[in-house]
Amino acid sequence: MYSLRAMDKILVSACLLGRPVRYDGRAKTLHHRLLKSWQEEGRVVPLCPEVAAGFATPRAPAEIEAGKSGPDILTGNARVLEDGGDDVTAGFRRGAEIALPTARNNGCRFALLTDGSPSCGSTFIYSGAFDGTARTGQGVVAALLSNDGIAVFAEDQIDALAAALATATEGR
Repeated sequence: MYSLRAMDKILVSACLLGRPVRYDGRAKTLHHRLLKSWQEEGRVVPLCPEVAAGFATPRAPAEIEAGKSGPDILTGNARVLEDGGDDVTAGFRRGAEIALPTARNNGCRFALLTDGSPSCGSTFIYSGAFDGTARTGQGVVAALLSNDGIAVFAEDQIDALAAALATATEGR
């Protein structure tokens, strides 16, 4: 249904691919025919920006401070804090700074990222109070990729990503 040219690649959160890299040491595997097809075609570029930045697995939960989001981290106007209060902003920025050239160097014009994450959240992140409350916002990686013109999608937007890929391919 959706045909892609060899140059169309997708940066994908490694946890969505079944890799146990999340803060709790687990994966958040996305079982979807499109993702499986893209993997078989060699279109997927896996990355966990937090692991790439040197964070351990498992690790303490972290959230962007209340009322702020990824763009605020990028401008230096917010912090990412662990639930014990430690400031891990530098590591999250480093993860984003790894994700962007990874996407660029692999020809990724699209990204499929894990929503809710302080790195990868594209439609929502958590409140900053470690109370399980979600709020609208982007994580650090999602914000940096978006700023660079890479179309970012959450895992529940995979069909919209497929449509965007098809449109991009037709437009060539």
